[in-house]
Amino acid sequence: MSESHSHAHSVPRELPERVDIYDTTLRDGSQQEGLSLTVDDKLRVAEQLDHLGVQFIEGGWPGANPKDEEFFRRAAAGELHLHHATLVAFGSTRKAGGKAETDPVLANLLEARTPAVCLVAKSAAWHVTETLRTTLTEAVDMVADSVAYLRAEGRRVFLDAEHFFDGYRDNPAFSLDVLRAAESAGAEVLVLCDTNGGSLPFEVERVVGEVRDATGIGLGCHFHNDSGCAVANSLIAVRQGVTQVQGCVNGYGERTGNADLSAAVPDLTLKMGVETIGRERLGRLTGVAHHIAELVNVSPDPHQPFVGTSAFAHKAGLHTSAIVRSRQAYEHVDPDEVGNGTRFVVSEMAGRSTIALKAEELGLDLDGAAMGEVVEQLKDLEHRGYHFEVADGSLELLMRRATGWKQELFRLESHRVVTDLREDGTWITEATIKVHVGDERVLAVAEGNGPVNALDAALRKAIGPMYPVLSQIHLTDFKVRVLDSAKGTGSVTRVLIDSTDGERTWTTIGVSENVIEASWAALEESIVYGLLNHSAS
Repeated sequence: MSESHSHAHSVPRELPERVDIYDTTLRDGSQQEGLSLTVDDKLRVAEQLDHLGVQFIEGGWPGANPKDEEFFRRAAAGELHLHHATLVAFGSTRKAGGKAETDPVLANLLEARTPAVCLVAKSAAWHVTETLRTTLTEAVDMVADSVAYLRAEGRRVFLDAEHFFDGYRDNPAFSLDVLRAAESAGAEVLVLCDTNGGSLPFEVERVVGEVRDATGIGLGCHFHNDSGCAVANSLIAVRQGVTQVQGCVNGYGERTGNADLSAAVPDLTLKMGVETIGRERLGRLTGVAHHIAELVNVSPDPHQPFVGTSAFAHKAGLHTSAIVRSRQAYEHVDPDEVGNGTRFVVSEMAGRSTIALKAEELGLDLDGAAMGEVVEQLKDLEHRGYHFEVADGSLELLMRRATGWKQELFRLESHRVVTDLREDGTWITEATIKVHVGDERVLAVAEGNGPVNALDAALRKAIGPMYPVLSQIHLTDFKVRVLDSAKGTGSVTRVLIDSTDGERTWTTIGVSENVIEASWAALEESIVYGLLNHSAS
């Protein structure tokens, strides 16, 4: 077997013209800690993946739990309409010592009625003898029998060779025997899995090159991200001939996740010239990534490559002035190609060019005096604890005020918050607010589970009849940070409030030694921003 470790085989061959993208969010991705999908969630995620244009969607393991059973049943009944992708059911080979024809897992795979099936098989000798407690010969027969049976039943079959890279390192002959057995039995793709996620790109390059030369059908790859190399490993695998890349949009998965298809897809398409989901669909990537994040109830990572809100954000004045002259100065691709956009983040580091770009982005006409006023206000306010690069809503209002704009939606006269401890030991907070809406003075009282909740309820009660659209604006997050804890209860407090109207999201900020005052400032600006932008649209 000395030849199998020859580095001569690691030379890349000509890149494939296209690779298939295989998303496993509904199975492997849902194993992420804290991520739980209902059947309805799974159906909606699958629709989004189909809209994106992935070739294969792994729906789950039929028979493993009632949720996956229901998903495949409803999908087969017509509740899932896929226009582009092929639905795949996932399961294991027959049991050791059993027969494929009577194996319950294989029966469940057939009952799922998917066009394609992905079979997982142990391809590391140690796992066969220690985990399955069977012989290497029987493990190879399990693969051959299972693949042949499913092929005879009319299914396309992919083989997920579990622990392949670790197994190949220790016993390459057995790992290749598993692949050859699947190939001989009619498998369509041999998927090399880095199940523990510990392989590095130079190792992947050598192993995939050797496997490519030792097999005769399509290869796939499935990398976990435990060493931070899942996307890089996927790209190097494609350079060595892999034509199916498995992973998850947003990189979901157990431990540190799977290869992030949100990065792998544009890397392959834009950087390597390999067709994936189709260039015409690439612009859907950011929207789909964020939509799926909402469906699985996991906050998107703003720093995620390509699709994160900060992926094309520019803060330093040097960067933004260069961007004005050439977009390529600090952007490795055109953000529009992946459905994202350039953002100019304003902070105390901002120069006039940054402010000018932000004003242009917002459609504001700032003359020289207004520009200087904004720059000075930013520096002063951020010195006092404001942080405008994370408070886009408050920044826009500040810049509007510099043009002479005044908030006339409502005017606060006063507010009061009282918290009472009841006899039964529970606390209740009551807010009283007096505002002027047009020529009308309105007094409203509301209860809440805390001062901000009570103030929010009272304000909505007061101005809601005048602005019915307020019912579409919701606060989604409330963050409080003590800026100088050395001063104890007299410390300055920063409050950030995230809000949404269902289409856009924004953040507003308030800073004060009084947490109620800081909260009100952020709350008021959140409501004003929402009403202002809704009326503008």
